[in-house]
Amino acid sequence: MTTPAILEGVRVIDMTSVVFGPYATQVLADLGADVIKVEAPGGDQFRYSGKPANTRGMSPGFMALNRNKRSITLDLKSEDDRATMADLLQTADIFIHNVRLGAIEKLGFGPDQVKAIKDDLIYIHCVGFGSGGPYDGLQAYDDVIQAASGTATLAGRVDGTGEARYLPSLIADKVAGLNGAQAALAAYIHKLRTGESQFVEVPMFEAFTQFMLAEHLGGLTFDPPNADACYPRQIDPDRQPFPTADGYISIVPYTPQSWSVVFDVVEDPGFLEQPGLQTVKEQFFNQHRLYQRLAELTPHRTTADWTERFRAARIPCMPVRDMADMLEDPHLKTTGFFTRREHPSEGGWYDMTSPVRYGAGTAPQHTSPPLIGEHSDEIRSELETQKEKQS
Repeated sequence: MTTPAILEGVRVIDMTSVVFGPYATQVLADLGADVIKVEAPGGDQFRYSGKPANTRGMSPGFMALNRNKRSITLDLKSEDDRATMADLLQTADIFIHNVRLGAIEKLGFGPDQVKAIKDDLIYIHCVGFGSGGPYDGLQAYDDVIQAASGTATLAGRVDGTGEARYLPSLIADKVAGLNGAQAALAAYIHKLRTGESQFVEVPMFEAFTQFMLAEHLGGLTFDPPNADACYPRQIDPDRQPFPTADGYISIVPYTPQSWSVVFDVVEDPGFLEQPGLQTVKEQFFNQHRLYQRLAELTPHRTTADWTERFRAARIPCMPVRDMADMLEDPHLKTTGFFTRREHPSEGGWYDMTSPVRYGAGTAPQHTSPPLIGEHSDEIRSELETQKEKQS
């Protein structure tokens, strides 16, 4: 017998958009859940975030976050489409959305209203800020959350300019998305054990702030504080990739004994005989001098040469790769991380495999990221068939 996918038989009604919610539901879809993406007639706005191959609304970012999902378009201002939405919810195990509560209640799908439609449905609400605080109800995008969480000040701390700027990644959205997937799975397990459904709120601000302050609350962890905020090692301006003769390399002398090995590798062991660098304790408090000297020496050899030497010495290192080169990474190619697929409308494209490998359960059959409303007729037909069976 074929082992089913881990979440086979679980239906998720996904009314999220952009990155936060779709990242969460992508995790569930990759585990085999039947994720039905409910879109307004114009579609998820992230469909238009980049240049498509052929079809407007099929941006690279949308393609990356919406495989293994089915799309239905519903205008929830229409009475008929609201009835279809209610029918969908009656078939579901989990309902997830990122619409403000006041707006969703006007449409008839607030927590209490949905409970009346199906009382055992898990209700996941993806929000920008947790309820009850002064930011409750404010709009939130990744930039807003990076600013609110203090993350936008980190680069300025590193280079000493104090200039605020964003990390060039939708990192807050994606971290919150992981929390959303965890919330859905935890609530589902709770229901399996107890039969009890629940309302779950997943706030992006709190999720990302916890993520960042795990190391960066720093000395403010204690009352009274014993040091400034931030993890000193992460904001050290000298702890950066090191230049080589043909690029850059990451070298990480993490343990107390590592520095002596590093300076043996770079053929400058005498540098550690200087005052202030002779003991492990002195090296710890003067790491900036060690980083600076290492940066002076690494340009003398190529990245490949240094990589071979440091790996032979058991010092963690890795060549710095450009984003444009990742498709050719030898490890990812060998492990099958990227799969070239054919999309019905967009042609050839590269899909990324879910990074987690499970020892049990099978991977669901892959389906391409959907066009807007691609499965509307199919899903409506399924609902009609189900009604006929029940009558």
